Amino acid sequence: MTADELRERCLALPGAVEDYPFGPETATFRVEGKMFAITMLRREPLEVSLKCEPEMGERLRDSYPAIRGGYHLNKRHWVTVTLDGSVPDPMVADLVEDSYDLVVAGLTRAARSRLLRLGDS
Repeated sequence: MTADELRERCLALPGAVEDYPFGPETATFRVEGKMFAITMLRREPLEVSLKCEPEMGERLRDSYPAIRGGYHLNKRHWVTVTLDGSVPDPMVADLVEDSYDLVVAGLTRAARSRLLRLGDS
């Protein structure tokens, strides 16, 4: 997955926005102000940090050398994926969506309703 494909995947999710609170090199993707992905889009190899259920994160880290605990994040709830081709692109896309879904699940009912309306349009 390329940096452009990663950005497109993140921004395709309802209500997702891109910003740079940590400086011009580190992109964060948020929904309702909550981060679900962090990446340095110009870095080689490309990496992305994503929220993840703790049990799933443990299984992924055990199964893929390119997946490790979240860099500078709570390693129980975040993973960092090196996009070197060893983790299939469809799996990376699923991990992005899972991260987004975990963040959305923690939002208020009103915020979730707004996102549902955005997704329907």
